[in-house]
Amino acid sequence: MIVKPLAEGLAAVQSAAKKGPPPVHLWHPPFCGDIDMRIARDGTWFHEGSPIGRMPMVKLFSSILRREGDEYFLVTPVEKVRIRVDDAPMVAVDFEVEGEGRGQLLRFFTKTEDEVVANAANPIRVVIGAEGKPSPYVHIRAGLEALIDRKSFYRLMELGVHTEHQGISWFGLWSDGCFFPVIPSLDLR
Repeated sequence: MIVKPLAEGLAAVQSAAKKGPPPVHLWHPPFCGDIDMRIARDGTWFHEGSPIGRMPMVKLFSSILRREGDEYFLVTPVEKVRIRVDDAPMVAVDFEVEGEGRGQLLRFFTKTEDEVVANAANPIRVVIGAEGKPSPYVHIRAGLEALIDRKSFYRLMELGVHTEHQGISWFGLWSDGCFFPVIPSLDLR
């Protein structure tokens, strides 16, 4: 069962959501502790070990998610609880391309129906893991990132180009006039 004050706060959030995204950056309620909620790497939300199957509930929770340092919190006007996030709190499951070259726009869509164009405010970054496998991310809002799913990343790589960036040649992506390096050109084999 979800904590009662959190449930009451969610009712206020649902009402406000009809007017736009909740202003979680303006809410500073007291910290009420940890809640047994986790977001898995694939974007599945769990409560007390069970997946949350109702997508409207997941979307509501994601709308009140806030990152502070390396920790994640669900925040309502009356309560703040910490949750666990395995990797990124969101997953980008698709994208659209408009235009080409430096004028190209990459618009990403998350599992929770967030939408963002990759640009200076919402950069793409790629982390190469210990096993040499890439983990690509796009910033969504207020320090929250989405892991770009594998199928989308493969499609993105088809749009990649080699460009001089910070003094060396990189293979990367253009979106909204910004170049996002993926891997040094010399490292491609």
